[in-house]
Amino acid sequence: MTDFVHLHVHTEYSLLDGECPVSALPAAAKSLGQSACAVTDHGVLYGAVDFYKACKKAGIKPIIGCEVYVAPRGMEDKVHPVDSEPYHLVLLAKDETGYKNLVKLVTDSYLKGFYRKPRVDMESLEKRHEGLIALSACVSGVLAKRILRDELTAARETAAEFKRVFKDDFYIELQRNGVPEQAKVNAVLVSIAKEQNIELVCTNDVHYIKREDAETQELLMAIATGGVLGDKSFAMPSDEFYLRSGDEMASLFADIPQAVENTVKIAEKCNFDFDFSTFHLPRYETPAGRTAQEYLGALAHNGLKKRLLSKPHADGNEYSARLGYELEIIHKMGFNDYFLVVWDFVNFARSRDIPVGPGRGSAVGSITAYSLGITDVDPVENGLLFERFLNPERVTMPDIDIDFCDKRRGEVIDYVAQKYGADHMAQIITFGTLQARAAIRAVGKALGVSYSETDQLAKLIPQFSGMDLADCEKSIPELAEKLKNDRTAARVYSFAKKLEGRPRNASTHATGVVITDKPITDYLPLSSNDGVAVTQFGMKTVADLGLLKIDFL
Repeated sequence: MTDFVHLHVHTEYSLLDGECPVSALPAAAKSLGQSACAVTDHGVLYGAVDFYKACKKAGIKPIIGCEVYVAPRGMEDKVHPVDSEPYHLVLLAKDETGYKNLVKLVTDSYLKGFYRKPRVDMESLEKRHEGLIALSACVSGVLAKRILRDELTAARETAAEFKRVFKDDFYIELQRNGVPEQAKVNAVLVSIAKEQNIELVCTNDVHYIKREDAETQELLMAIATGGVLGDKSFAMPSDEFYLRSGDEMASLFADIPQAVENTVKIAEKCNFDFDFSTFHLPRYETPAGRTAQEYLGALAHNGLKKRLLSKPHADGNEYSARLGYELEIIHKMGFNDYFLVVWDFVNFARSRDIPVGPGRGSAVGSITAYSLGITDVDPVENGLLFERFLNPERVTMPDIDIDFCDKRRGEVIDYVAQKYGADHMAQIITFGTLQARAAIRAVGKALGVSYSETDQLAKLIPQFSGMDLADCEKSIPELAEKLKNDRTAARVYSFAKKLEGRPRNASTHATGVVITDKPITDYLPLSSNDGVAVTQFGMKTVADLGLLKIDFL
């Protein structure tokens, strides 16, 4: 079995341009005897953490990367006289420095360089190359594009420029996956590599796990473009963009064995791990000479005294003892600043007569939150447990959801941004997915099935039932009968089952906001939705990375 590592791979997070499910990809690579695998989605890092976790579960090394779009010249150029489209470049993180540079490059490609696609430029690559490995990419890479235009001198100059920037971490990438132009490109690339002493590496530009998944990949592209399966204007040139075995790759590149060997050498260079054990809470600026613990304690005890004024028959000692216990746990768990941050923006809202909700969820079990005015539910009077909110036996980030007046909620968010810095805060992304009925409708359209036929099938799926398509098929007799007797419906349903739950588009979470102690791009990448900076990681991933996530409901 030949040692080989896939270093150019597109998952479902290339959003309708990659069929590989993140949950299944690492196990598939492991089953082929491969020790590592990379993720290099188009222009984004959406699935990086999920992919990392899936790799760890499968027992292979995760390599975090991205196939970035590079502007032909500087980001300031909207149109280049020859290349109106940006070219591709694969970047892989070797270490934490490389990951942070990749995060900043991907973020800047959205917030500074976006024109039709998120773009970086050569200047930004020079600035942030440390810790990164660069591969020259597919036929959409700049070297390949120039070779195909017979601009051989320019291709050589560009290779030299990448070599200057990335040094021994720049590799010329070869592919043999059925693209007609690839043979011409490869011959020149091998020649350039020899002339300039640049190492070669082979990839398969993976878009799906098995060869038979090629049709599903094409269907996704039909959904993305509004086209119909079989339309060659967007179809991939072959069915060879799958997760090949090491032996297959060795056979394909039997004449260039070092290109196979270098995949393993590159994988050995890449050793980045996400940190899920450290909290990164913003620091609340306390009055001079007072620690966060002291200031929180003073606010809470004073607040409790005010609360008890309206409860003349309450046992003050019971309340004080409960508050002291909670404050001790909060301090031991390192969450003094968390409570101060939440108290501060709730206090701001109340001071501006912005209506604030009484509290919801497990946070109403905290007398500290009650004393600070964060919640208005008395946990002692109502027999509510603090341990449901914070449990010293299970250290997790607290989660206080706050309701604000919908019309003035933005004022509170603006206050937080001003208080902690716009570069320390962002709204959180969410992904629209192909749910049961939507998957059927999207697949039916992409297969060229009439609207009425697709609609009839979709309406057999009960809404809000919680059942997936596999469950529906088993439990709804009318649906099972239709699938048995109607070949078109069965074909639509078969594809829809496979695509159900896949991410389709990115948007902004209605309530989620993240606040960080350092600039947010020290931890995760940002993109932009309708001009609003949003995280490229979803709500759960943000929390898993130890970042403060708050729902402004």
